[in-house]
Amino acid sequence: MRTRAAERATTRPREGMHMTATQAGENTRLIVLISCVATIGGFLFGFDSGVINGTVDGLQRAFNSDSVGTGFNVASMLLGCAVGAFFAGRLADVFGRRTLLIVAAVLFLISAWGSGIATGSLEFVLYRIIGGLAVGAASVMSPAYIAEVSSARYRGRLATVQQIAIIGGLFAAFLSNYLLARVAGGSTVEFWAGYAAWRWMFWIEMVPAALFLVALFAIPESPRFLVARGRLAQAEAVLVRLYGDIDGRRKLGEIRDSLASDLHRPKFSDLVSKVTGRVRPIVWVGIGLAVFQQLVGINVVFYYGAVLWQAVGFSENDALLINVLSGALSIGACVVSLLLVDRIGRKPLLWIGSAGMAVTLAAVTAAFWTGTLGDDGRLVLSDSMGLLALVAANLYVIFFNASWGPVMWVMLGEMFPNQIRGSGLAVAGLFQWGANFLITWTFPMLLAGIGLAGAYGLYAIAAALSVVFVLRYVNETRGRELEQMEG
Repeated sequence: MRTRAAERATTRPREGMHMTATQAGENTRLIVLISCVATIGGFLFGFDSGVINGTVDGLQRAFNSDSVGTGFNVASMLLGCAVGAFFAGRLADVFGRRTLLIVAAVLFLISAWGSGIATGSLEFVLYRIIGGLAVGAASVMSPAYIAEVSSARYRGRLATVQQIAIIGGLFAAFLSNYLLARVAGGSTVEFWAGYAAWRWMFWIEMVPAALFLVALFAIPESPRFLVARGRLAQAEAVLVRLYGDIDGRRKLGEIRDSLASDLHRPKFSDLVSKVTGRVRPIVWVGIGLAVFQQLVGINVVFYYGAVLWQAVGFSENDALLINVLSGALSIGACVVSLLLVDRIGRKPLLWIGSAGMAVTLAAVTAAFWTGTLGDDGRLVLSDSMGLLALVAANLYVIFFNASWGPVMWVMLGEMFPNQIRGSGLAVAGLFQWGANFLITWTFPMLLAGIGLAGAYGLYAIAAALSVVFVLRYVNETRGRELEQMEG
C-alpha cells in the first residue's frame, strides 16, 4: 500500500507546475464554504443596487421630485459606494478583510431600514449613502478575500461566484419588487402596516443582511493580511487549516517571501514606482477596467430598467417582469463565465464581451432611433422594433454578465501584488463607483435631452473602445499565484 508521502512524491508536478488539490491535502470544501460566505456581500451589493429599480415611482410621489432630483435619489447610493470602496481597501490593510465585511453587514442593515422609513429626500439620501458605504466596501473586499484564501487553480471560478451572487441579489430584488407590486396592486399602493409597497421593497433586504452578519463570525481572517501584519502564527493556523500541514507552511513561506523585500505597512504611496516616480502601470490598468465596466451603461439597465421599458410603452407590471427575465438571464450568463474563466482566461472573455456589447447596444440604439413620441411623451416603437430592442437589450445583459460583470472583479481582486492590493483596490473601486454615479445620475438628463437612442449610442461607443483597451493593455492572470503578480 502506498503511503501518502509516496503518492505526493510520485505525482509531484514537473517544471514548477502547481500541485493539485488531492496532492496538496487542500481542504477545498472549506475554502468554497468560506468563499460563499464572502459572496453574501456580493448578493447584498446586487440587492441594494437593484431594489431601487422598482421604487422610482414611489420616490417621485413621496418626495415630489423632478427628473434631476429623482436621478440624484437613485444615484446617491453611488457616492457612498465610491467612498466605501476607496477607504475599505486602506482600512482593510489596517483592520483586516473580515472586519471590514462585518462593518459592511451592519451598514446594510441600517440602510435597508432607513431607506424604507425615510420621509423626505434628504433623509432618504442619507440612508442610501450609508448603504453605498456598505456596497462599496463589499464590492472590493469580497473578491479580495476570496482571492486571498483560494489557489490559482480555481480562484477565477470562486471569484466569479461573487458575480453570480451580485446578479442573484439583483434578481432577488427584481423578483421581490415584482411580487410586492403585484400583490399590493402597484409600487405606490398601501401595503402591510399602512406602508406603501415600495418601502417594503427596501425592508426585505434586512433578512440577507442579518444572515451575512452572523455568518461572517464563522470564517477566518485572510492569511495574507495576517502575514502582512506580522501575525505569523495565526496566518499559519489558517493556511494549515485550508491547505494542510505541508502546503499550508509552504504557502506561508511564499507569502513572506513576496513581502520580504518591502516590509513596511502598505500605504497609498506604494502605488507610485520608486524607480520611475510615476503611478505604476498596473494601477492605470485597474482604473481602466473599473471605468469601462460602467461606461458601457449596464447600470442604466439595472437601476432604470422599469423606467426604460415603461418609456417604450410597457406597463409597470410588464416592465418589472422584464427585469425578472433579465435577472434570470444574467445568472445564466454568469454560470457560463464560471465555466470558462479558468479555462480560456480573463482577457478573451473581456474582449469577446466588449465586442458583443458594442453590437447589441448598436442594435438597441437603432431600434430606439426609429421611435416616435406619443401624446403622453413616451417613445412609441413598432412591434418589430420593440421586439428588436427587447431581444438586443437582453443579449447585451448576457454579454456583460458573461464577461465584464464577473471578470472585472476577478481581475481587480487578483491582479495587484500583495503589497499594493488594498491600495490598488481602493483607487480602482473609487473610479468604478465614481463612473457608476456619473452614468446613473446623468441618464435621466440624457433621456430628456438626447433621448434613449442618443444615450445608448454613447454606451455603444464606449463598448467599442473597451475592445481596444483590453487587447492593448490588459495582461492575462489565469493560473498565476498572487505572489507572482507584478506591477
